[in-house]
Amino acid sequence: MKRTAEAVSIGHPDKTADYISSYILDRLIEQDPHVHYAVEVMIKDNNVVLGGEIKGNVSLSKVEDYVKEALREIGYDEHYAEIWGNYAININKIKVINMIGQQSADINKGIEADGWGDQGVFVGYACQGEGHINRELFLARKLNAALYEKAITSDNLGLDIKTQITLNDLNGIETSIVAIPMLIDEDLTKFIIETLGEEPKRIIVNGTGTYQYHSSIADCGVTGRKLACDFYSTACPIGGGSPWTKDASKADVTLNIYARYLATEHLGDNDECFVYLSSCIGKSELPSGLIRTVKNGVVTNSPLVCNQKPNTLVKFFGLDRPIYTKLCRKTLQVLTIVPIQGDGFVA
Repeated sequence: MKRTAEAVSIGHPDKTADYISSYILDRLIEQDPHVHYAVEVMIKDNNVVLGGEIKGNVSLSKVEDYVKEALREIGYDEHYAEIWGNYAININKIKVINMIGQQSADINKGIEADGWGDQGVFVGYACQGEGHINRELFLARKLNAALYEKAITSDNLGLDIKTQITLNDLNGIETSIVAIPMLIDEDLTKFIIETLGEEPKRIIVNGTGTYQYHSSIADCGVTGRKLACDFYSTACPIGGGSPWTKDASKADVTLNIYARYLATEHLGDNDECFVYLSSCIGKSELPSGLIRTVKNGVVTNSPLVCNQKPNTLVKFFGLDRPIYTKLCRKTLQVLTIVPIQGDGFVA
């Protein structure tokens, strides 16, 4: 059976929106490590709309600066605007519409009692192979990251990059698809083959023939729209909401990381491991938990009881510190999460 997975760079408008929200959260955590934060971002043309709720001893007086600093970190800086002009987002023309309000007192009440800030379902996954993710997704991400690093130093290649890998029945690369902005046509065949370590039977670069208009100029970006790329592609169900737009109390980031951590811990010599968790707003104990392992086609289910309080898991993974842009750059599942006293995790 053929298998396909896709990856996108943080220059893609949806991921740019994720990154802006993550960047603002990092700056607010620096002001108040206990800030409560849930902010969505929409970006279209040179307009950035912020909408959501926060609570904490923080100031949003520099929020426009935060948006521009996030764009510079991605690579959409003044030099990029000079090169690409009207083909891409222009940091010199950015307008920020701020619709951030106060968090509901009802939600805050449950969080202060060390309960989760939202209900939801979460799925963690691990399998044998590099990065403990399926091969097609690993390769799509590897190629995407390499192209992004190439583009960040290029005056010809743009940062809004999508890659897609299809494997054949023998696990070989059948098709490699790349979408990358180019001012002048550039042959990337050799670079793609060298990066993948294998020559695909078919390589497609920019399927329409021309790709110049990109980023939020060509596509409206919204937070949370690339979860299949961020998590496990088609290898397992996607649970919960977007982890990039909330602080750790909201569960979407913390329990997704915890589920992945448990999946890698219980993989052992199994072919695959799935971890299913759920949360209840205002409560710390998880309503349900299940570990499912697969080995040689045999499925084994084991119940999981989790009484870990939210604050315990937040500190265990170091999620009360400004690390959210790092998570957003790497994606949750590229990380091998190793809790370290005082330093959270390492890649």
